[in-house]
Amino acid sequence: MSIFVVGHKNPDTDSICSALGYAALKQAMGEDAVAIRCGEVNKETCYALDYFKVEEPKLVEKLSEKQQVIQVDHNEAGQAIDGLDKAELLEIIDHHRFGGLTTAAPLYVHTEPVGCTATIVANMFWDNDIKMPKEIAGLLLSAILSDTVLYKSPTCTDMDKDAAEHLADIAGVELKEYGLAMLKAGAGVGDLTPLQIAKTDSKPFSFGSYKALVSQISVTDTSEVLDMKDDILAAMKEICDKEGFNIIMLMVTDIIDEATDLVYYGEPKQLIADAFGKDVSGDYIHLPGVMSRKKQIVPQLTEAAAKF
Repeated sequence: MSIFVVGHKNPDTDSICSALGYAALKQAMGEDAVAIRCGEVNKETCYALDYFKVEEPKLVEKLSEKQQVIQVDHNEAGQAIDGLDKAELLEIIDHHRFGGLTTAAPLYVHTEPVGCTATIVANMFWDNDIKMPKEIAGLLLSAILSDTVLYKSPTCTDMDKDAAEHLADIAGVELKEYGLAMLKAGAGVGDLTPLQIAKTDSKPFSFGSYKALVSQISVTDTSEVLDMKDDILAAMKEICDKEGFNIIMLMVTDIIDEATDLVYYGEPKQLIADAFGKDVSGDYIHLPGVMSRKKQIVPQLTEAAAKF
């Protein structure tokens, strides 16, 4: 039975491309590994897969009992593929905070404070002196440019930049030109419904005793989303009622102006007020310079919740 390599639910480009990259590394090292996904592929990731002519991973929504699995780009149980509790978790490759995942046995964990899991995977190829296929280099590059928003995110490190430049050489693309085209391909709402927008690139978190969902959609014009705000808020209410969240936040991130409008529904709104020092009497706040959920949203909410 093959080892499954899988990212988180509601996968982004890093989740999909790091799974493909790490599965390729494992295969080159003589292991029977295959990348899978546990959610739909977004427009940005489709652009990268199409550009480098790679098929999207097989959709697996629930693991079978005793299935061996490697997690990439996440380590929190709430973000993991269904059935993980009955499977055999072998490894975690990640760049996020630790979120309380417990395991029955010791396992290999490789985490680094970098902007993207793909940076870690790329360096594992080079550290093991394994030749990287051109298409895998292109996918790992795509993930880095996505997660760092073309180096604009505060999560971006020199390691990410060094890896991206090397990967661009292997993939045979002009880094900024390709990256901007990919980001633009994934930006905007397209034909997404309000419910789909509310759950775009969504991740569940616990802030103190409150269960929260934080989503993010990248755009070149925030009015494209804000004009639909009433319908999106209604969808957020539906999610809260059905899935038991106390509060939902949607980051509407402008990749050109480098800012985020944070739309929110639920309680306690005071959590958001304390985290960002803003008046939350409305249903959204403007956050200049905010691009990263991992570094500029979640830590602030976590710290605010600790003071409740």
